[in-house]
Amino acid sequence: MSRRSPLKWFVHLFGNWYCRTLCHREFLAQQFVGINERPIEYAFVFKNLRAIYPKTVLDVGTGLTALPHLMRNCGFLVTAIDNITDYWSAGMVNRHYHVVNDSILAPQIVGPFDCITCVSVLEHIAQYDKAVQMMFSLLRPGGRLVLSFPYNEHQYVKNVYALAGSIGEHTYPFITQAFSRQEVQRWQAQNGGTVVRQEYWRFFSGEYWTLGDRIIPPQQVSQEEPHQLTCIVFEKRVSATVLSDSALQ
Repeated sequence: MSRRSPLKWFVHLFGNWYCRTLCHREFLAQQFVGINERPIEYAFVFKNLRAIYPKTVLDVGTGLTALPHLMRNCGFLVTAIDNITDYWSAGMVNRHYHVVNDSILAPQIVGPFDCITCVSVLEHIAQYDKAVQMMFSLLRPGGRLVLSFPYNEHQYVKNVYALAGSIGEHTYPFITQAFSRQEVQRWQAQNGGTVVRQEYWRFFSGEYWTLGDRIIPPQQVSQEEPHQLTCIVFEKRVSATVLSDSALQ
């Protein structure tokens, strides 16, 4: 059994000390500013992972989140990507998981994957149709694409923060789109996909995301009731001789 060199031992010791110190500082600096949509979205992701039990998972637009680390803890083989050099102007290091610098608009990563997750990311991509197309291209036939984003059943909005009364109007410099049924149907038609599950959530009293008063806790509602966010699963269709689990239900 080889012994660790003194330099590697020191680097390992210093690295552990730095991580512990940083985590301790963040722990002491915690301030409650409200609960976001992640409890709803992550619960949806893991509910669907539990249902399909994929082997390989691609997480698109990971950023600083711990989602791929949590999925890896469950046993899945996880690849995480983000457009680090273009989107993160000051650079980005995810302390929870290794994130590959790659753009979903022109991915270098090689599939196919059993499942792809993209949580609260698509709404920030101006070329969203291309992003969805590329995600479908990385799925195996019968694979699942799990998405969440601001949503209005009847009307697409280019940037909800530009709407009068939005609580994000002077807070966030990036666009946040709200998609509609028209986009969902187009993604199905263009990419050979089928919606196998969709949830609708009401977070605000207004018609669109960030409009009106917050609803605490958020309410899961029907398609016909007011809502501002959706969690949705597409299945990439396979040949007619192969049945999906939705067809067997």
